[in-house]
Amino acid sequence: MSKRKRPPRTARGRINAPRPTGTSTRGGGKAASHTPHGHALWLYGIHAVSAALANPARRRHRVIATKQGAEALQGAVAGQDIATLNIENVDRAEIDSVCGPDSVHQGIAMLTDPLPDIHVEDVIAAGDGPDTLVVLDQASDPRNIGAVMRSARAFGARAVIVQDRNAPPETGSMAKAASGALEHVSLVRVTNLARAIWTLKDAGYWCLGLDGHADTDIGDVDPTPRRVIVLGAEGAGLRRLTRETCDQLIKIPMDSAQESLNLSNAAAIALYVLTRG
Repeated sequence: MSKRKRPPRTARGRINAPRPTGTSTRGGGKAASHTPHGHALWLYGIHAVSAALANPARRRHRVIATKQGAEALQGAVAGQDIATLNIENVDRAEIDSVCGPDSVHQGIAMLTDPLPDIHVEDVIAAGDGPDTLVVLDQASDPRNIGAVMRSARAFGARAVIVQDRNAPPETGSMAKAASGALEHVSLVRVTNLARAIWTLKDAGYWCLGLDGHADTDIGDVDPTPRRVIVLGAEGAGLRRLTRETCDQLIKIPMDSAQESLNLSNAAAIALYVLTRG
C-alpha cells in the first residue's frame, strides 16, 4: 500500500458547514439537514414504493395505483394494512401522465418529498467496525447511480457519495433502478470530492480507486476492514485530482478488446471482490 500524501491543512477542511439539529435518516446517519434536495417527486415501481412506505423518514403526499398495482403492493408490504395507505385507485393512463409513458411503474406510484440531506461526517460517525463506502466521480445518469446503490445494498455498503455539482437529484428513475436501496443506502452529496475523500482517509478508511491503467489487479488487493471504492464516469474514468487523492489504484482485469465496463457493473464486481471475506 502506498504512503499517504496529505495536502496542506487548509485544503482538508470540513465538507459541509455545521449541520442543524435533525433526526435520524437513511443509512444510519445520526443527524442531517431537513432541507430537501429539490421538490416533491414521484417514485414508482413495486420495490421502490414499498421500500419508501416502510421508511419513516419519507414524507408521502399521495399513493396512486391501478387495481393490479394495489394488489401487488399488498403482497410487498406484508404485515401492513394497505387500507391505511389511502391509495387512490386510478387507471394506468393517469400513472403514465405523472411518471412518463416509458416508465416501468407496474401500476403504482407515490408522490413524496426527497429524503433529508446527510453529511459525510454523519456517515463516518455511524460507522462501527468493518465498513464499505462508495464514491462516484462525476456520475451523471440517475439510473446508473440507482443501479450502483442497488449493488451497494446487496454487498453491505452503507453510502454512495457523489459530487453535488454534477450528480442528478433524487428521481423516480433513480429509485426504480435502486429497487428499494435508496431507502437503505445513504446518498451523500458533497461540494468537493477530493476533500471528502481526505475526510474519509483521516477517519481511517483506505480509499481504492478503480483505474484501467493501474498496475494492481483488484483480486490481488488485501481488503482493509474500512474501505472506500472510488469509481469514475464511464469513458472518462477518474479525474486527475481524484485519482491522486486515492490511497491505491486498482483495476478489474478484462479482455483488452473491451474498452470499459458499465459503471454499475464495475461497481458490482468491485464490491463483490472487496467484501467477499
